[in-house]
Amino acid sequence: MKTSVIYRYRNVKLFYFLSTLLPWAFWFLAGYVSWLIPYRESTLEIASLLAFIGLLAPVVVSGLFISKDKVLREDVLKRFFNFKEVPLSYFLLACLIMPFSIMTAQVISLWFGYDPSQLVITGNFTFSSGIFPVWFLLILAPVIEELAWHTYGTDALRSKFNLFTTSLLFGLFWGIWHLPLSSIRDYYQSNVLEEGWIYGLNFLVSIIPYVLIMNWLYYKTGRNIIVAIVFHITAGLFNELFAPHPDSKIIQTGLLLILSVIIVVKDKEMFFGKKKREMEPALNHSIVKEA
Repeated sequence: MKTSVIYRYRNVKLFYFLSTLLPWAFWFLAGYVSWLIPYRESTLEIASLLAFIGLLAPVVVSGLFISKDKVLREDVLKRFFNFKEVPLSYFLLACLIMPFSIMTAQVISLWFGYDPSQLVITGNFTFSSGIFPVWFLLILAPVIEELAWHTYGTDALRSKFNLFTTSLLFGLFWGIWHLPLSSIRDYYQSNVLEEGWIYGLNFLVSIIPYVLIMNWLYYKTGRNIIVAIVFHITAGLFNELFAPHPDSKIIQTGLLLILSVIIVVKDKEMFFGKKKREMEPALNHSIVKEA
């Protein structure tokens, strides 16, 4: 019987267990090392190496699962290059939604008396990254993450749940997954917490609309991995290119929540439709014979 290739992404529990345990082990160790008093610069460099190893762990896990299945290998490879199958508009949205949302949020903040200088591209960054240039990590980290989340992780959840539940579960996981990074001195998540608990909470809340929008683009483009990577890169890069006040990021979260509600309501069949993956239009090109 013919069925969607989505069903072959079946190792949900093991994937998410390993993709949490391994990064957490390295990140908590990095956090401990980063706060050692002697040789503060060298300890931060060691911490950044440990953090980077932790970042790579989910990709390794994903690669191990995919490498064992020829159908999955072919499916993942195809999803890097299926640009001809989807409208250009979705790729443009992947490039523009996040920069437009932060710029709009900053403009709105001006009405409440916030400093216009936050709209200026400063070239400065709000966190450090040890031995790695910040701009390098702003590009590389999203690539590495999406090579795990949108090669295996998202579809593994999608094999069990509808798209709305998949997005909420992944958003919850992703928020928890980031938590140990707040223990690493001068890393982004650590600095956000130092600004105030409300900003840390905003970071976690913002993940939900962000994931809903990203997964909508992902499935609208026939599960194209590059779209997810581009969307992820623009999210971090443009929030650092400018100098948004932390309150502007809260406004951005509100804007993304509004957009995500509009998308879910407009495309509710995609988010809440029948559980059978072969009934999902965006996946009809990904039909294989069950081995």
